Amino acid sequence: MLLAAGVTIFLGVAGEAFFKKTGIPDIAFLMILGVIIGPVLGIIQPDVVIEVVPYFAALALIIIMFDGGLNLDLRNMVKTAHFAIILAILGFAVSMMIVTLLAHYGLGWELLDSILLSSIVGGSSSIIVFSLVRQLRVSEETRSMLSFESALTDILSTIVAFIMFQAVLSGYFDLDLLGVTFGKAVAVGLLLGLGVGIPWMYVTTKLSNAQHSYMLTLGILFVLYFMARSFGESGALTALVFGLMLGNRRRISRYLKLKLPEISTDDTMHNQLTFLVRSFFFVFVGLLASFGRIEFLIFGIVAAVLVYFGRVIVTKTTLTKRFSLLDRKVTSVMIPRGLAAAVLATFPITLGLPNGDVYPQIVFFVIMASVIITTIGLGTAKKIPPPDNVEGGYVQNEKKI
Repeated sequence: MLLAAGVTIFLGVAGEAFFKKTGIPDIAFLMILGVIIGPVLGIIQPDVVIEVVPYFAALALIIIMFDGGLNLDLRNMVKTAHFAIILAILGFAVSMMIVTLLAHYGLGWELLDSILLSSIVGGSSSIIVFSLVRQLRVSEETRSMLSFESALTDILSTIVAFIMFQAVLSGYFDLDLLGVTFGKAVAVGLLLGLGVGIPWMYVTTKLSNAQHSYMLTLGILFVLYFMARSFGESGALTALVFGLMLGNRRRISRYLKLKLPEISTDDTMHNQLTFLVRSFFFVFVGLLASFGRIEFLIFGIVAAVLVYFGRVIVTKTTLTKRFSLLDRKVTSVMIPRGLAAAVLATFPITLGLPNGDVYPQIVFFVIMASVIITTIGLGTAKKIPPPDNVEGGYVQNEKKI
């Protein structure tokens, strides 16, 4: 176990350095490591992994959504919010339709099970998109748009998936319940995230020099997640909004005409924690992989390819000529599935759904195929010259930073 942990950390650090040089996301290497130490070599048995699924899955979702909120720029987000919302809704709907039809007719699944699977892989991964856009030579507006869109699709996936979990358990899907639950989830998430975010800004000013101030913030975040899940299944949105409030505290205080003292956050500790959670979770996903059924591999590849073509159509429909060719190309290939899908794929096991162990296996192949397609697409985008007002090419040159 200690050897596996050490290799995971080393590979995570090496993967980040490799990404900065090549633009190839490091999660593929981490997932392959999980496959090697799990299904291939049998160092870690699936039964051991399943025991920690409910705890680690929730922790990963909380930390990554909070990190996403911290790294969203509120001003640019507002400027491109309408594009991001349209991309998120259309892209999520098209992806769900494609995967639902493919699972229903290709795998012979029941319709509710097919919709559940499609909701799990319906949105792009915010953590991968956040990592990629920081290195891409695209406009600031496109960076913000893609980040906000991926955060929205993570939330959509989470809310719709939890509604479908209940539908599969009960055997009945209520469209009215979908609207009510979605509205309740959004309302509770916004209320808790905003309602606690501003007061916590004041609290952190009193604790800015305290040794464990960051740990207290995490403690509040965990409590908020628990409360949100108890009331409306909106823990992901609550974590995102809470992070957005803290990450944009200066701008928000000006908007609300509040005088807040300078607040310092332990960015180093937060970055290290996020790195550890992200690295170990993708290895964790690889541990759940199974290669016993070739149809799941074929399904993952076909689903990712069809989702890509759907993404191209949605991008051409949504983005105007205001966006450069490079911006539109990067947007059209940004389909990586990742942490949210991997987290949600583990819940059928914990909830005791029929064939719950199948979901992580299928989602694993969808994630891998989508990441590969995104990597290839960004490689072709590398050849497109940026507009005159954007410096550089594809991946940032470290010497110019």
